[in-house]
Amino acid sequence: MSNGKLNVIAAGLGWGVLERYGANAIGGIEFRPKPSVFPAVTCVAQASLRTGLMPADHGIVSNGFWFGDLRKPMFWEQSSNLVKGHRIWEDFRNGGGKVGMFFFQQSLGESVDAIISPAPIHKHGGGMIMSCYTKPTHAAIEIERRLGRFPLWRYWGPLASPKIGQRCIDWFESMIELCPVDVAYLYLPTMDYAAQKQGPGSSADEAAFKELCRQIGRLSAFCEKRGWEICVAGDYGITPVTLDPVCPNVLLREKGFFAVRSVVGRTYPDFYQSTAFAMCDHEFCVLLGEERERAAEVLLATGDYEESSDTRELAERGHRILLAKRGSWCEYRWWTDRREAPDYARHVDIHNKPGFDPKELFFSGRGIVRGSHGRRCEVAYGEA
Repeated sequence: MSNGKLNVIAAGLGWGVLERYGANAIGGIEFRPKPSVFPAVTCVAQASLRTGLMPADHGIVSNGFWFGDLRKPMFWEQSSNLVKGHRIWEDFRNGGGKVGMFFFQQSLGESVDAIISPAPIHKHGGGMIMSCYTKPTHAAIEIERRLGRFPLWRYWGPLASPKIGQRCIDWFESMIELCPVDVAYLYLPTMDYAAQKQGPGSSADEAAFKELCRQIGRLSAFCEKRGWEICVAGDYGITPVTLDPVCPNVLLREKGFFAVRSVVGRTYPDFYQSTAFAMCDHEFCVLLGEERERAAEVLLATGDYEESSDTRELAERGHRILLAKRGSWCEYRWWTDRREAPDYARHVDIHNKPGFDPKELFFSGRGIVRGSHGRRCEVAYGEA
């Protein structure tokens, strides 16, 4: 009988990756294809894993969140209260079992016994202190004493590296030693960057896949030594970008839906007077505001956007979502003159931008995005 279980979510591990590189097994684990959730992005997949619910039921339909009372969209918020629904481990914990969650989004305050989550301190004068939030709190001090501070500049941004997965495993193993658990959930961002920057099938993508294989092999050995089961699943598959991005907020601003305010020559969103706008996230956008249905009609009329059975199903539950035409992706900007761009536009600023910005993977935000995701797809799934 197994002494425990490790559940791994590997970013970007679509079934197409294994087909492309001819690898049906990694680290002794046999894989098979399995349908992803929709939208196929990080926070949605992780929320579905922990609740066993579909996005319309747990409430997470993108990496961003619209807070109506504040009239404000916010991305990558960390509170576990954002994810609605019964947790699949609650009965296990009520029976005395211990659960850990490592590098998951929306994990702060979660009903588990051990947590690691990137949580830098933003300094008043600019810059940040690299740090991770841990539960128990004292674990961060001991792990940093052993390993040094977690290198968040390798986790996201122009210097992001597939090797960050090794650091995630380092911290995971140290935490398990300090705070033993019976069931663990671990997120590996290893393959997320290369395919977005250079495209699926690029030499960088292949190198990232080989690095992921090493990391899964390491985790398999960890589990074998402890008598644990291991399960590895992808959350989405990254597809090639062959077209220019679409900019729904540029058109919605032109048509009078999206309002802005000018501050020292730069423009910033005015969500208090906007009647509709697009919260962009990879291949799709979530339309928000009182006139979102009219805004959807305007966007669809251009021929640059699509609906699917997935988007229509979510629309019935109150979530108005459009997909960019296949081969494209949705860019959050609302300006056409670069001089109007807000001060954060060319910087890594994942919380203030009212949309996900994959151009943060490039210095000065001037690169060309080669891969995106969001559509339902087949992901890789395996257990041993």
